Amino acid sequence: MDFDSARAALVDRLIEQGRLDRPETERAMRAVPRHEFVPPDRREAAYRDRPLPIGEGQTISAPHMVATMTDLLAPDPGDDVLEIGTGCGYHAAVTSEVLGDGSVFSVEVEPELARAARDRLDRLGYDVRVRVGDGHEGWPEGAPYDGAYLTCAPASVPHPVVEQVRPGGRIVAPVGRGRQELVRLTRRADGGVDRERHGGVRFVSMRDADDARR
Repeated sequence: MDFDSARAALVDRLIEQGRLDRPETERAMRAVPRHEFVPPDRREAAYRDRPLPIGEGQTISAPHMVATMTDLLAPDPGDDVLEIGTGCGYHAAVTSEVLGDGSVFSVEVEPELARAARDRLDRLGYDVRVRVGDGHEGWPEGAPYDGAYLTCAPASVPHPVVEQVRPGGRIVAPVGRGRQELVRLTRRADGGVDRERHGGVRFVSMRDADDARR
């Protein structure tokens, strides 16, 4: 299979469908080899616009959703961004492509997924720092962040994650149990947030460290 041609065709379709707007996101989506982030037996489906299982009950998000969330976060080159839910590392790689000299700080609750993602991202040359931990707590040592996003759905965006984003920074996340919606929060100088809703979505539920040990 010609993965490069399949990836280019996928990005072209997302643009035609109005699911990818920012040139920075387009460049990142064209650059990141999604087939490197899916299990070998799923690689023929890597450039179909749908989620795929990656083990440990987790999935790699559909490309259109990664593009949408990256557009909504709208990070600038040189930013530092917090990711909750490393998974296989694909979304972090797209973000890293946009950031250039900036860094992604990514928290994953499943140790095996974190190890595999760290190895994969290092091998492919992405500046993504991965740690095992409970995403509800964020990654305080790297704060303040210019933005944050979640690749799993909590009942509400964890307060520590909000606190670790600088005023003016954005947080993009699927929120809800059962019925979920994609939201974008913008941190205000007074510590509050402005909230926007961006439609219904379906993500795996956010887990804490106790869930991962069960």
